[in-house]
Amino acid sequence: MFSRIARPTATLARSLSTSSQNNAKVAVLGAAGGIGQPLSLLLKNSPLVSQLSLYDIAHTPGVAADLSHIETRAQVTGYIGPDQLGDALKGCEVVVIPAGVPRKPGMTRDDLFNTNATIVATLANACAIHCPKAMICIISNPVNSTIPITSEVMKKHGVYNPNRVFGVTTLDIVRANTFVAELKGLDPARVNVPVVGGHAGKTIIPLISQCTPKVEFPADKLSALTGRIQEAGTEVVKAKAGAGSATLSMAYAGARFTFSLLDAMNGKEGVVECAFVRSEETECKYFSTPLLLGKNGIEKNLGLGKLSAFEEKLIAEAMDELKGSIKKGEDFVANMK
Repeated sequence: MFSRIARPTATLARSLSTSSQNNAKVAVLGAAGGIGQPLSLLLKNSPLVSQLSLYDIAHTPGVAADLSHIETRAQVTGYIGPDQLGDALKGCEVVVIPAGVPRKPGMTRDDLFNTNATIVATLANACAIHCPKAMICIISNPVNSTIPITSEVMKKHGVYNPNRVFGVTTLDIVRANTFVAELKGLDPARVNVPVVGGHAGKTIIPLISQCTPKVEFPADKLSALTGRIQEAGTEVVKAKAGAGSATLSMAYAGARFTFSLLDAMNGKEGVVECAFVRSEETECKYFSTPLLLGKNGIEKNLGLGKLSAFEEKLIAEAMDELKGSIKKGEDFVANMK
């Protein structure tokens, strides 16, 4: 029996799989950007990927040419501009979307909404037409709104499958694992903290009480640790001082989620990752919880599990903001021309 919060099975160092079906065609939309380039590099380096399709509005031929010289088997093709978007998506089984503008100091993820909402809606529309059965992994912020946008666009085309649309929140888990390991002197590769809720500020809820191995913190340290996990993105934005947001750690997290999904699609059992998805687990239509992944995407939502009083309070306090972000995404698609 799988553990509810088993350490995800496909960390980057172990993206090798014994399956004979490792022939996935993966697209990266926004491949020339700050996240897209290192993400594409990590995907090119994996034996799980046989074809890598790179799309952006500029610079993709150069990125593709550069990556194509790497001595791994994935065949890399670059596509540029809206006219080539359909060709980039044909036959893709997994589409990862980091396209959009990054945060600058003083900006919230929600400040990105107007620009990134249009970008994600356009790309989701193309996916609905050219690869309607693909797994769609959205990195573009604000994820709390871009997942409802993607879902509503797919619904308009009659191809929406809630088990195949994922908001990639993996960076929150990666950060929680790292910060807990630092505080406790543990190997971060052996720490697993489920993170639930959404992917912005106080909607990011680390379930430290469910950490493996079990860890305990006094109330003040737990509160500070939770706050750091919630605001870790801002920590990077400030440190980069106007030069962007988290790109390298986000690329790592995006690759980790993609490898887990590919492993599960290849028949590997017990693959668990958290992601922001259509959900019945709370009063929110979309919510991140640990998910058992399978050949067709989400096999089972593993839910919230046993929560501490502190975690229950965090979830209650996040609900209004999360519902507002979800509605904002849905309204955007409803009002699209």
